[in-house]
Amino acid sequence: MLWSQLEKRFVFFPVAELLYTPRDVGLDYEDVRFQTSDGLTLQGWFIPGNSEKTSSVTWLWFHGNGGNLGHRVDELALAHRRTGANIFIFDYRGYGESEGKPSEQGTYLDSRAALGYLASRPDVDSDWIVYSGHSLGAAVAVELSLSQPPMALVLVSPFASVRDMAKLALPFPPVGWLVRNHYDTISRIPQVNVPVLVLHGDLDATVPISQGRKLYEAANQPKWFQALEGAGHNDTYEAAGEQYWAAIESFLAEVQ
Repeated sequence: MLWSQLEKRFVFFPVAELLYTPRDVGLDYEDVRFQTSDGLTLQGWFIPGNSEKTSSVTWLWFHGNGGNLGHRVDELALAHRRTGANIFIFDYRGYGESEGKPSEQGTYLDSRAALGYLASRPDVDSDWIVYSGHSLGAAVAVELSLSQPPMALVLVSPFASVRDMAKLALPFPPVGWLVRNHYDTISRIPQVNVPVLVLHGDLDATVPISQGRKLYEAANQPKWFQALEGAGHNDTYEAAGEQYWAAIESFLAEVQ
């Protein structure tokens, strides 16, 4: 009960209204609806790969804890242009037009449903799926990697665990007890055996770069870490610019 109350107040910040779609940034896309194992309908966008590129990769995109799909269209456009990959991004339950109310366990169920949807598509090679998670989405991506490993894992502005973040924000003893073992990525990532890239802004005031380094140190090889100069928490792809995209392109070239 206490954790449920904390989730509502401090963890999830969903927005219902979709203000933008990929069409607003010149991308063709499919508006997708798919079902979770507990009977909810989620919304996602499938953006076909760039025909001018030769990539066979599909990105399964796990966004952060605020907003909805519409707040990611500019980054989607850049990712599409730079990687040429298929992209599938979806809203967790309670975000955008997805049904339900957000919860930690719900995000895990949602991730499985999203991957299941991708597996149903004949134009997606299941052996060439990269999980890309931002902040809270990084925690969801790592959790899914335990049971259904991707080709590779990209973690942007990740945190080690909710408990770690609580200690940084509210450093008094009861908080650690209340939030223990939630989004506990630091205990999970040593069990992940796929290539990992961690990207973190050196000016991130929301999730300090020390959190990204901590996850990187706990991860197995092969792994890469890129500190993004001048980038904060939500502007990594813009503020770091070429440094951000070059790191991703180099990583993809290595793992392919």
